[in-house]
Amino acid sequence: MARGLAIVTAAATLVLILFGGLVTNTGAALAVPDWPTTFGYNMFLYPWSEMIGGIFYEHSHRLIGSVVGLLTLALAAALWRRGSTLRVLGVVAALAVVVQGLLGGMRVVLRQDVLAILHGCLAQAFFALLAVIVLLTSARTRAPLARIEPSTRNLALGAAAVAYVQIVLGALVTHAGIVDHHLVGPFAVFVIVPMLTARLRRSGDAVAAPLASVLLALLGV
Repeated sequence: MARGLAIVTAAATLVLILFGGLVTNTGAALAVPDWPTTFGYNMFLYPWSEMIGGIFYEHSHRLIGSVVGLLTLALAAALWRRGSTLRVLGVVAALAVVVQGLLGGMRVVLRQDVLAILHGCLAQAFFALLAVIVLLTSARTRAPLARIEPSTRNLALGAAAVAYVQIVLGALVTHAGIVDHHLVGPFAVFVIVPMLTARLRRSGDAVAAPLASVLLALLGV
C-alpha cells in the first residue's frame, strides 16, 4: 500500500509542479485574489464555469495541491506503520506539504515575491523527498546492494546540491529577475552529473546503476 501511495503522490506532485509553472508563466499567479477562499467561495465549491483564463490555471493549481496534501497525509499514515526511516520521512513529507500550502496561500495574501521563491524551491525539494520514499519502498532496496565508494557518495551529494542551487537560481530569475549566476549553473550541472552517472553505472549496484541511466536521460531533457 505504501509503495502505491508513494508513486501516486509523486505523480500527482509532478502534475502540481507543472501547473505551478503554468501559473507563473501565464501570469496567473494572482488571478484569484483571495485565499483560502476563491472569490469568496469555498475553494472546492467554486463554479467550474467560472474557471476561465488565468483563473483556470490558478484555481486548478489549488485543487491539485489539495489532492497532493491529502495523498501525502495518507502516505505518512501508511509509512508510520513501517517504522524506522520511512516513518520519519513520512512525517517530514506531511510537514513539508503543510508548509508548502501555507507558503502558496500567504503568497496570495501578502503578495511578496520572496514567498513565491520559497514556494517554488520547496516544491522541488518536496518532489525529491517523494522520489526517495518511492525508492525506499521498492523491493529492490531490500536486495543486497553493491558497496558505493565514499568518493562517489560525496559526488552524488555534490551533484544534488549543485542541481538544487540551480533550481533556486531559476526561481530568482523568474520572480526577481536576477539572471547573472543562473547562467553559470547549467555548466556546473552538465559537468558533475555525467561524472556521477558514469561512476554509478560502473558500480554495478542494482538500484544506483539503472537510476544513473535515467538521470542522464533527464539531463538531456
